[in-house]
Amino acid sequence: MPRKPNPAFMKPMKVSATLAKVVGNGPMPRTEVIKKLWGYIKRHGLQDKVNKRMINADAALKDVFGGKGKVSMFEMTKMVFRHLS
Repeated sequence: MPRKPNPAFMKPMKVSATLAKVVGNGPMPRTEVIKKLWGYIKRHGLQDKVNKRMINADAALKDVFGGKGKVSMFEMTKMVFRHLS
């Protein structure tokens, strides 16, 4: 029996202007935000080559990450969700 997605994660949320530079505008569910964020990270080669759990921020992501140049995957989701309302 497949798991049902949690409706809270599927609810479209407002994206901040800072995060919109990376994932695009418009209300979207958290799952979609994370999917688009990973697409951006992979396209720009921002995943650390040695420690794959770390993300090296470019200028746009640095704003999302509160000025940090490097964050872990787990830290990243917490920081990104601050930009949703």
